[in-house]
Amino acid sequence: MTGTAFALPVGSVAKAAKQTLRENAPMTLSVHTNTSAMIALQNLNKTSEDMQIAQNRISTGLKIAGSKDNAAIYAVAQNMRGDVSALGAVNQSLDRAATMGDVAMAAGEAISDLLVQMREKATAAMDASIDNFSRAAYDADFKSLLAQVQVILANAEFDGANLLNGSVTGGIAFLADADAARTVTLKTQDMSISGSIITLTSTASLGSVMLATNVVADVKASLDNVNQALANMGSDVKKLEAHSGFVTKLMDSLQEGIGNLVDADLAKESASLQALQVKQQLGVQALSIANSQPNIILSLFQGG
Repeated sequence: MTGTAFALPVGSVAKAAKQTLRENAPMTLSVHTNTSAMIALQNLNKTSEDMQIAQNRISTGLKIAGSKDNAAIYAVAQNMRGDVSALGAVNQSLDRAATMGDVAMAAGEAISDLLVQMREKATAAMDASIDNFSRAAYDADFKSLLAQVQVILANAEFDGANLLNGSVTGGIAFLADADAARTVTLKTQDMSISGSIITLTSTASLGSVMLATNVVADVKASLDNVNQALANMGSDVKKLEAHSGFVTKLMDSLQEGIGNLVDADLAKESASLQALQVKQQLGVQALSIANSQPNIILSLFQGG
């Protein structure tokens, strides 16, 4: 059977031969340069660096603990942390407002109860059949209740502010957002004697049927006004509490967002650390083998 021969150009044959020699050439043995040891050391150092990163994440619980870990994510997380801190101040302000409103409402409710009792005394004093002694007793009780109203007004104070005695006009503004650009207002309700809400005068008396009749009308009007003021204040406090709840939820959402950005997955990091420990042990063995290679040179110079 006759075969057909294919000839390669001389240049191609030479090139192929050189490539084969390079691929099959043994590694140079030298006491000055140990390439295998250098490669093994580089890999071992890289493994050690990865282990240090994993250990830092496990100890801190953070995968982004500083700007060098990831500058962009760290900057975003820090801004969010600033918002959370600012919202914490907003929550404190709203808590103060709610407590201030609660104190004022407690005082207002006590005043409303006193007005109910005062109406009872004034109505009883309208009875023309009672004697002077009984009328004087009703009048004394009435004036005692009126004085108690003034005592309550003077003590309806929290954190230096009194919403009921007229010392604050309009209302008090509290923080509503992290930039302090918006506020929520807790309105005052001036329940001072002889005011627009409590129309009774400090000199009111039940000394006669006519005086008692006038007092009854004033007490009824004052009671209606006080109850309406309490309703208004209750609405304001409820609004403050609702906004405080929103701020708390917003803080929780931001905290969750920060966690998603910077928190480490400790289960993943634990598995990674175990793998890196095995890799480190193998790297140490590889480096030991590479360092022993120059000893082969000694055998080349031993006599036969």
